[in-house]
Amino acid sequence: MEVNEPAVAYAKRHYSIEEYLEMENAATEKHEYYQGEIFAMSGAKLEHNIVTSNLHGALTQKLKGKSCRPFGSDLRIHIEKNTLFTYPDLSIICGKPKSLNDDKMNFLNPTVIIEVALLTTRERKARFKSYRDIPTLKEYIMVDTTSISIEDWFINSGGNWELKEYNNIDQSLELSSIQVSVELREIYEATEVAR
Repeated sequence: MEVNEPAVAYAKRHYSIEEYLEMENAATEKHEYYQGEIFAMSGAKLEHNIVTSNLHGALTQKLKGKSCRPFGSDLRIHIEKNTLFTYPDLSIICGKPKSLNDDKMNFLNPTVIIEVALLTTRERKARFKSYRDIPTLKEYIMVDTTSISIEDWFINSGGNWELKEYNNIDQSLELSSIQVSVELREIYEATEVAR
């Protein structure tokens, strides 16, 4: 997912959450909301779409019959503590999905969030900091599309966030929070970096 600067049409003033939701529900494009500002989301490149599709397909198969379900980038996540409304590339919700005011549109309880993008160190830190405000979040994964590189932040047995990095096509991404593994070869299949 890539987020632009605040959209020119929206940059003139701050919006309430209610105004954002009303506009977003009528919009034909997706926008994020953070502390009164609205941000237009840009489209994704081919490699991004391939990796996201590969991961979604693998996770759907591996979670079949379990209480956790993967969702694509049309699922909007809301973080009540910091006001963020966002569309992660992939979200996994375990148990019953809970939404803001039971609206079935703004979900509050992801267990895993996966972003497929090349982000700067500053952007990664900002995203991760925002997502840590989700009480149910147990794992946050960032997948690079320009090289074989995955960062997996997860809550360890001591209750602290721990980082595991993957950078070899022969490794498997171990999603400890949902007890599932996916081979990096499967994640990067049909991409330039896998050749």
